[in-house]
Amino acid sequence: MSLKCGIVGLPNVGKSTLFNALTNSNKAQAANFPFCTIDPNVGIVAVPDDRLYRLAKISKSKKVINTTISFVDIAGLVKGASKGEGLGNKFLSHIREVDAIIHMIRCFDSSDIQNVNSTVDPVRDLEIIETEMALADIESIQKRLEKNNKKNVDESTIKILENALDCISKDKDISALKNQFDKKLLNQSGLLSLKPKIFVCNVDEKSVQKGNKYSKTFTSKFGQENTLIISADIENQINELDISEKKNYMEMIGLESTGLNKLIQKAYNILGLETYFTSGSEETRAWTIQVNSTAPEAAGEIHSDFEKGFIRAETVSYNDFIINEGWVNSKTNGKMRLEGKDYIVKDGDVLNFRFNT
Repeated sequence: MSLKCGIVGLPNVGKSTLFNALTNSNKAQAANFPFCTIDPNVGIVAVPDDRLYRLAKISKSKKVINTTISFVDIAGLVKGASKGEGLGNKFLSHIREVDAIIHMIRCFDSSDIQNVNSTVDPVRDLEIIETEMALADIESIQKRLEKNNKKNVDESTIKILENALDCISKDKDISALKNQFDKKLLNQSGLLSLKPKIFVCNVDEKSVQKGNKYSKTFTSKFGQENTLIISADIENQINELDISEKKNYMEMIGLESTGLNKLIQKAYNILGLETYFTSGSEETRAWTIQVNSTAPEAAGEIHSDFEKGFIRAETVSYNDFIINEGWVNSKTNGKMRLEGKDYIVKDGDVLNFRFNT
């Protein structure tokens, strides 16, 4: 499963700096003027998972393959984008292509970094972005529900669009639609307002542990569940260090986890994702699936033929695989199970699929 997260926000809030830190690259131009990012930058990052290397060591695997996550650095949005201001519709079209939105919020003072507004106000900044996305959704929905276009839209999607338009127009909680309609149909609707969101309060270096007055104002209104406190500058500094220096520096500043790890964990949580493994002498590999996926659905992540011809899955939990040092002892000690089509795969399962092509 290919996971893609788009980093959005007003100009000069630190999107490109964070992107460069997350992807350990200098792809994104980071400069002190609005719209320095025009075309979106895309970086594919290996999802860190220590379990992979423990499995690979036991299986004596020739290769280790992480699952990946893509980050997209999208051009800064301004008030009026839904009507074409700034980079307008180009910005909004790029957001439609991602699975989750990372809202980058300016929570720092700086006379050196230009602010498109006269004051630092994270609540106002987020509301500007969400308003523009809502207005863009209204325009999109109205066009799709016009008489000439409606005949090309199936009945279930029409109901979603009509309910979404009612929620947005009347300022009702649009997330309630997730309890009324099929998840796949909601995703296919392409509505920006329905995309899962992570809020990143970009703070100055001294506030990275406890936040500051701006991040506290933000979390008091929007809560802490989907909010992270990150310093994009510090993340960039960390990436310039080697492994031992990185560990020492993080300990020195009291940082337990990198911004990359925090974002990945949060993205997996809000999107309902988990990981299973395949492990053998050729390779040990991680695979991303939806929580509550059946064994055939998990097999389909490897190849559609695996799902179509699924017979059963040889299954060992991660802990049992480690304790028993591989497939052979796991089977001998009764820790390997043969699971059928109804088996719900669990995070950390080590699987070997039997199938007919």
